[in-house]
Amino acid sequence: MSGKKAISKDLVGMTFPAVDVEWSDKDTMLYALGVGARPADGLDFIYEGRGPKVLPTYAVIPGGRGLAGLMSGVEMKLEMLLHGEQSVELLRPLPSSAKIKVTGRVSEVWDKGKAAVIGVESTGSDEKGPLFKTHATLFVRGAGGFGGERGPAGVDSTPPVRTPDAVVEDVTRPEQGAIYRLSGDRNPIHIDPDFAKLGGFEKPFVHGLCTYGFVGRAVLRELCGNDPARFKSLSGRFAAQVYFGDTIITKMWKTGDGVAIVQAETQNGNIVLSQAKAAFKP
Repeated sequence: MSGKKAISKDLVGMTFPAVDVEWSDKDTMLYALGVGARPADGLDFIYEGRGPKVLPTYAVIPGGRGLAGLMSGVEMKLEMLLHGEQSVELLRPLPSSAKIKVTGRVSEVWDKGKAAVIGVESTGSDEKGPLFKTHATLFVRGAGGFGGERGPAGVDSTPPVRTPDAVVEDVTRPEQGAIYRLSGDRNPIHIDPDFAKLGGFEKPFVHGLCTYGFVGRAVLRELCGNDPARFKSLSGRFAAQVYFGDTIITKMWKTGDGVAIVQAETQNGNIVLSQAKAAFKP
């Protein structure tokens, strides 16, 4: 017996031991490069002489450590996992260096028939208190049918039928995955052509969270004036792969005071981040 728990609705509320996480400005600058920041328009985030400022979506890196307890404590095949959704909520701007504790808990478990969906909420806290919250859902293929509820269909974040209030086009580079993986996600499917083919893909593709970081940079620039203190949250659902060399086109529609619907697609019109919303301080 592995001692791991089977996937079921009884996992909801399961908490994981706090994990100590530390980062420096080198880590935050490397992350910024990994999600497309360049000297021409992102110097504040990649140069210590200007701070550096920290991209709000960097929270997914330490926040991801909250998933460690799920991997070690629940029965699942890693090769059957897909990242479904991701959100980040900043309670304070992230410092360029920090020592924090990250705690995680299972927030939901849904039975989709052929698959299970497990949600994990993580909170990162320093000596001043909570710093950020993240929420991620994992789509576990072949793990459904355990008798749980199917769960909600999802929040309707369909873009309005009008011209976006802001559009940002950003080209991904051939080395994008090689850089981004140095922030922690070493899955070879994003760099090794042979491994990608084993997974059923034509070639390596951009990390979902790297795409999320590109979208986060666009939101920060257009809705927050590149001021992390104005960024509140960003949530979205991964809808399709981005391949290296693709252009990520982020479209934003303001729908209220400090709220916007966001959608990202490639130059081919393939939607890659859907059901997305951003909150910010106007």
